[in-house]
Amino acid sequence: MSCAWWQSMFKQILSDIKQRNLYRQLRGAPVGAINFSSNDYLGLGNDAEVIRAAQAAAAKWGTGAGASRLVSGTMAVHEELERRLAEWIGTEAALVFPSGFQANLGVMQALVSAGDEVYLDRFVHASLVDGARLSGARLKVYPHRDTERLKKLLAKPFSGKRLIVTDSYFSMDGDRAPLRDLVELSEKYGAMLLVDEAHAVGVYGKNGRGLLSEAGLSGRVTAVVGTLSKSLGSQGGFVCGSAELRDFLINKARTFIYSTGVSPLVCAAALASLDIVEKSDELRLRLWERVDTARAKLLAAGFNLGDSEGPIIPIMIGDSGRAVELADQLREAGILGVAIRPPTVPKGTDRIRLTITAKHTEQDIDLLVAALGSSAWAGQ
Repeated sequence: MSCAWWQSMFKQILSDIKQRNLYRQLRGAPVGAINFSSNDYLGLGNDAEVIRAAQAAAAKWGTGAGASRLVSGTMAVHEELERRLAEWIGTEAALVFPSGFQANLGVMQALVSAGDEVYLDRFVHASLVDGARLSGARLKVYPHRDTERLKKLLAKPFSGKRLIVTDSYFSMDGDRAPLRDLVELSEKYGAMLLVDEAHAVGVYGKNGRGLLSEAGLSGRVTAVVGTLSKSLGSQGGFVCGSAELRDFLINKARTFIYSTGVSPLVCAAALASLDIVEKSDELRLRLWERVDTARAKLLAAGFNLGDSEGPIIPIMIGDSGRAVELADQLREAGILGVAIRPPTVPKGTDRIRLTITAKHTEQDIDLLVAALGSSAWAGQ
C-alpha cells in the first residue's frame, strides 16, 4: 500500500497551520542572543557549583538510573533529593518524576478516575488538562480565577471523589491563583486540591518555597507539584505531600512506575541548586530588582502587560501574524522573545511572552525595550 496519502495529509495540515500563522519550529537561543524566554529564573542552569555537582555525580553514579525506581533505579541521591524537597516545600514527603508533565499526569490519574470529577481553572497548564482527560473523570472547567463559579459547581450534590486543580502562578498570564479561596472551598466541600507551583518555587515565598508557603497555606492541600527545570536549573518534576500520598503514588502513578528513574547527575544538580537557594536570598532579590525595572520600563513605553506580575511578562498583541512579526523583529536585534499563539493561549490573546531572570542586566532590559519599538504593536 502506498504511503502517499498520509504524506499528503501531513502537507495539507501543515499548509493550513502556516496560513493561520500558527506554524511552529524548533528553535534555541541564537549564539550571543539575550534570552528573554528562559524559565531558568535564578540562572542556576549555568552556575559553576551546580555544574561541578552534576559532574561529580556522573563520575560516582554514572549518567543514568538504568531502570525504573521500582526495579533497580533508586539511588541514594534520589532519596536525598526527595527528602530535601519535602523539607523545602514544608511537607512530609516528596517523589521525583522524570518531568513536571509526567508528575501532573501521574498524580491526577492516580487520584481520580471514572465516576469522579475534576475542576480546572481554564488557564491551567496543558499537562493538567491532559491529566484530567486521561484520568477518565468528568471534567469541569471554571473561568480563570473565578472562585464564585467554582463554588456553584461544587455546591451541586455529587457522591464521587472531587479534585480541584490550579497553577499557583500561571505560566502564560503571569498572574496568581486565589489560593486561600481555593483551599477554603476544598475544605468546605470535601474536595482534594492539587496546586502546581512549577513557576512559583524559587521565586516566591521565604527561601523560594512558593506561593502556598507565602500565603501560610502549606499542609492544607492534597498535592503540591513542582519542577526541577525552572528555578532549580535542572530537569524533572516532583510531587510533595503526605507520606501516605508518596506511597500511594509509588503504587498507582503510572508515569512513575513505568519510567526510568531520573538521572543521578540531574538529582545532584538540583541538590546543589537547593543549597544555593536555601542559603541566600541574593539571587531572588536580584531577580525581583530586574522584574521591577523591566515592568516599569515596558509600562512607560505603553505596552499592555495584562494582569501579570512577577517575572512572567506577556506583551499582549491579539493577532498571530503581528506577534510572529514582533518576535522576528526581536530576533533580528539579537533578542529571544517568543510569540505565543493558539492553542497555547485563547484566540485573540496572542502575545510575546517575556521572562525576566536574575542574570539579566539593566542594559539587557534597555536593549529589549528599544528593540520592541512602538507600543503600536499592541494596537494602542
